[in-house]
Amino acid sequence: MAAVEIILLERVEKLGQMGDVVRVKPGFARNYLLPQQKALRATKANMALFEAQRVELEAMNLKRRQEAEAVAEQMKDVRLILVRAAGESGQLYGSVAARDIQEGLKADGIKTERRQIELDQVIKSLGTTAVRIRLHPEVAVTIAVVVARSVEEAEAGFVAAEVVEDEELEDEDEDVDADDIEDEGEPA
Repeated sequence: MAAVEIILLERVEKLGQMGDVVRVKPGFARNYLLPQQKALRATKANMALFEAQRVELEAMNLKRRQEAEAVAEQMKDVRLILVRAAGESGQLYGSVAARDIQEGLKADGIKTERRQIELDQVIKSLGTTAVRIRLHPEVAVTIAVVVARSVEEAEAGFVAAEVVEDEELEDEDEDVDADDIEDEGEPA
């Protein structure tokens, strides 16, 4: 099948900006771009319609982007703690998926949609994972998702990680000579 020409109504990652006329596979246009109202078929009538509505579309896009930036600012330092059962080796008995992250954020008072959470693969072990959340085609934020056996274990892991980072910074800042160090066992 031949590619289909469409007009983008908003920025689509790895495809183009608003107003671009691009060629895509028919299934991508038919199953995703057109039903999600991210594009129109590139006909003369639709081109004229787009040009007539361009100012309104850009204003709506700007408003949605500003709202997304406000939410991104709120989420900038979010650390989501999820408590899960795990074996001795740290392997989870289940897994953590985008739905679990969405529910955790909702419990913290942050509203997102599951499709906004970009998780390459489900989380299957204890630890901290960086998860990207795309709030708008032009706005994304990365949050830390900590999977632990208990809240105390997760917080202790944060404290230990922060202490190690602080010690590393202090070690880099200090230049100590061997002559300046006194042995504790010998009197001065």
